[in-house]
Amino acid sequence: MNSTILIIEDNIQNMYMLSYLLTSSSYNVIKAYNGIDGLNLANKKHPEIILVDIQLPDMDGYEICSRLRSSGLPKSIVVIVVTSHAMGGDQEKAIEAGANGYIEKPINPDTFVKQMESIFKA
Repeated sequence: MNSTILIIEDNIQNMYMLSYLLTSSSYNVIKAYNGIDGLNLANKKHPEIILVDIQLPDMDGYEICSRLRSSGLPKSIVVIVVTSHAMGGDQEKAIEAGANGYIEKPINPDTFVKQMESIFKA
């Protein structure tokens, strides 16, 4: 069975590219365009991996990470922040909020899936 990935991303172009790269690599993809929908889908579907943008319309990715970790979801779910919000201390802030890893945008389409998998397998 292929792993399921929930993408929480409000930018349509970024969502398309991430979805395309992941489905092309045989992952099942679930999409949420805001934090509330993302949290609901995470609790209903229990994906193996959750990719979270930091800048979302209803709540930021740090809050989403924190809520995911306190919601009773299995600890085995890997949460990865994928963001252009890459300033000093942001990666540490994401990890403190509950993320397992951090990937900066713009993503490299040639290496993104391998980057994500290295965090997932760690």
